[in-house]
Formats: sequence, C-alpha cells, structure tokens
Amino acid sequence: MLSANSVSRLEYRDKPGKRPDPGISRWIRSELSVAPPRARSLIVTVWGDAIAPHGGGIWLSSLIHLMAPFGVNERLVRTSVYRLVREGWLAARQDGRRSLYRLTDQGALRFAHAYQRIYAAAPYEWNGEWEIVVATSATLDSAERAALRKELWWEGFRAVSPGLLVRPARALSAAIGEIVASLGVRDVCILTGRDAGGGHLQGLSSISRECWDVDGVSAEYRAFIRRFERAQRALRTTAGAGPEQCFVVRTLLIHAFRRASLHDPQLPAQLLPSDWPGATAYALCRDVYGMTLQQSERHLRSLLGAARSNSSAAVLDFHNRFGGVVR
Repeated sequence: MLSANSVSRLEYRDKPGKRPDPGISRWIRSELSVAPPRARSLIVTVWGDAIAPHGGGIWLSSLIHLMAPFGVNERLVRTSVYRLVREGWLAARQDGRRSLYRLTDQGALRFAHAYQRIYAAAPYEWNGEWEIVVATSATLDSAERAALRKELWWEGFRAVSPGLLVRPARALSAAIGEIVASLGVRDVCILTGRDAGGGHLQGLSSISRECWDVDGVSAEYRAFIRRFERAQRALRTTAGAGPEQCFVVRTLLIHAFRRASLHDPQLPAQLLPSDWPGATAYALCRDVYGMTLQQSERHLRSLLGAARSNSSAAVLDFHNRFGGVVR
C-alpha cells in the first residue's frame, strides 16, 4: 500500500519542457494520500484497462516504470506479478535477462467478464423472469458449491437458501455456462422462472433488499461521485494535463469504479430505489475517461513498445467502451 510520505515524492515525467498541471497534481496527491490503492489490485486494474487492449503483454521493466507514479515500488510490482502468475492470471516468457508477462486464456476470460460490467451501461429491460442455479449437496461437495457461489456472486447471483442462487434474468447471458464449465463442476441445474404471486405468497422481488446490499452499493457509488467530480472539475479547468498525469487519473478512476461496479448486482430499475446513483456514477466515469483517454494512450504507447500486439477483438472491445467513448 502507498504511504503518505511516498506520495509527496511522486514526480510526473511528461514531455520535456512541459510542466505537469498543478491542479491535477494536487488532486492526484490528495487521492493517493486519502485512498491509497493496494499494489496487486491496482496492477489488475492497469492490466485490464490499459494493457489488455494492447495485446495483454508488457515487459516487467515497463510495468515497473508504469506503476512508479502511484508509489508502487519495484519490489511490490515483482511480488504482485509473481502472485498473479501463481493464480493463473499471467504467464511469463524469458528473453535473455528480460521477462515478458502476458495474460493467460483464463486471465483474459476473467477480465472479459469483469470489464463488461464496468464499461457497459448497467440498466436493462427486465421481463420479470429470474435465473435460478440449483447446486445442492446431493450433486456437489461443499468445496465445489463454495467455488460456484463465489464466482456467481460476481455475476449478481445471491443465495436465497443453501444450494439455490438467483438473479433477475438477463438477455443473452452466457456467463453462467462459462463459469460452470471453467470450474469443472457437473450436475448443476440452470432454470428460469417467474414469481407465482397472488394470495399471501412472497415473491423474490419482495426480498431483494435482504439478498442484495443495495444500500451499501449506493453508498459506494456516492463516494465515487464525490471523489471524481473534483477530478472532473480540475480537468475542465486545466490548460492541458500531460500524458502521465492523464494515465494516473484514468487508472485511479477505473480502479475506484471497478470496486463499486463489481459489488453492484446490476438489478433492473424495478428493484432499485428511485434515487439510485449508479447511472450518475457511470456517466461521470465515462466523461472523465474520455477526457484522459487520448493523452493516457500516448503514455502507454511510449512504454509498451515492442510488447504491443493488438488483436482485432481487443481493438473492437476497446472502441466499444462506455458505448463508444473511444474515438
């Protein structure tokens, strides 16, 4: 984690002769002092947001340079990357004394699931149906059920009873089958259904506040809005933030929004309070991302160098972020 002392020593190495914008510098120093990100988690954000669209690979020396403005030192970068390799996110390739790290297929799939939730607008039309996953002790052991429950939690499922997980149905959702296949579990039933309603029966809609922490996610979104409205104002009033400054702002933006949005079960409007702040937070994130994108990409291109290998799929995904914020 970044210390307050290291924040005061941060330098932003933009184009020679161009001084970093003081307003943006103050915001960055304040943000890193008040909410210092953990190194491993921040590297995951950088890989998913910035490195994956450029082919998913980077030299270790370039990653160390890329993380320096956040106060993440070489030792923390090496330790974090080593853990990500052990967890199956990354694979290493040696070239003499240099190490190139790339996303594994498993790591790319994890990013694809997570970042679809971040860059795509959450609201969708709900037809009143529920997706139901049945994974009982009769078909799965406790470790398998725990692993399935953990993965499905990130997709918005919640347990209404042991072995029974539900979420509002979404159109064309392939994530459940992919998760079940990746875990290698069998005998999992996936159903869709509606509340029977009528009489004294309690439908799933009536217990949504008990299953999903709507109030907690709302508080996260409001905190995000307070923090990044300041960055938005600073960017609007500056004569021009430099490439590295823009990269730092963009990364801190997505890192904070990633945390809030991955906790968001993405319930349909019918199950949310009228003052739900998710749409406001998304619009703010899209605006600040757009303001920092061009310059931050300059910074990335200068560091990634020969490690860049854009695939057509990665480029298409990048240009579709936030409904087409990339021009």
